[in-house]
Amino acid sequence: MTVELRDGVAVSQAWEGRSLPALVRCARPDTSLSAWVAEHREEVDALARRAGAVLFRGFAVRGADDFRAVMDALSPQVLAYGERSSPRSQVSDGVYTSTEYPADQPILLHNEQSYTSRWPTRIVFFCERAATRGGRTPLADSRRILARLRPETVARFERLGVRYVRNYLPGISLPWQEAFQTDRAEDVADYCARADITPEWVDEDHLRTVQTRPAVRRHPVTGERSWFNHALFFHVTSLDEEVSAGLLEALDEEDLPYNTYYGDGSPIEAETLAELRAAYTAETTGFDWEPGDVLVVENMLVAHAREPFEGPRRILTAMADAIDADEVPA
Repeated sequence: MTVELRDGVAVSQAWEGRSLPALVRCARPDTSLSAWVAEHREEVDALARRAGAVLFRGFAVRGADDFRAVMDALSPQVLAYGERSSPRSQVSDGVYTSTEYPADQPILLHNEQSYTSRWPTRIVFFCERAATRGGRTPLADSRRILARLRPETVARFERLGVRYVRNYLPGISLPWQEAFQTDRAEDVADYCARADITPEWVDEDHLRTVQTRPAVRRHPVTGERSWFNHALFFHVTSLDEEVSAGLLEALDEEDLPYNTYYGDGSPIEAETLAELRAAYTAETTGFDWEPGDVLVVENMLVAHAREPFEGPRRILTAMADAIDADEVPA
């Protein structure tokens, strides 16, 4: 269904056979997206929470400055990237490159920073330059993923949660200095104490952290439950098979850069991992980027990913509207 609004803007909640993301298309390419969003903020919020994600196309968004203006229109709280799990470069205040990961490798579906005790409720992407081939940002509705899982699977994860074990190993994974944006071990200890993380210094350069989080969260506005975690994304078997085998051959399991378990430390069964993968796959959809596109993702309702690509793709990203775990309804 497409609803025509004034000023040459149309809203489609279903287009090209998909309902995720909703599409807001502008027929006047000189129209400022930041100004339009500021004028229609309540409508944008409602649409994003209903659909899970909104793609804005055809507006005048030409670079990082325009993108930052859109973010300011969307939210008064644009975030810095903390407790990092992937390499990014800062472009301007609150605006970063998307994850700098080899172009020939996919990035699996995940909800941004769901392993933390404080996460963005929105993540927003801007296409400055589309890839020559591939490079889509697949999406999957986390509410529908949860609905696809067996009740007994959900019940076990709800009872136990997800345990995340990370090792910050020089030359192998993200250094702790980059992840925590500090060179001081004392700062890491302070952060971990506030964020309910157990740190262990294996040696001077090797930090291991352990944290347990819920697998299912409830959206603070809509009240909907969704599958909100990194249980599959951080599991060692989600790496390329050759990479996974190489790490397991070179390192003890407790020293892997990332791995996940049930909250009591017991392993997640292979059949359960397969069930999770099948649920993500069944709900995955995607679209081709066009330069100037802006994609708003409700992080607690929709997971995002990245396909392999060819060519000089450049997607910028920003995060907004942080929420603490104790602010989330049970």
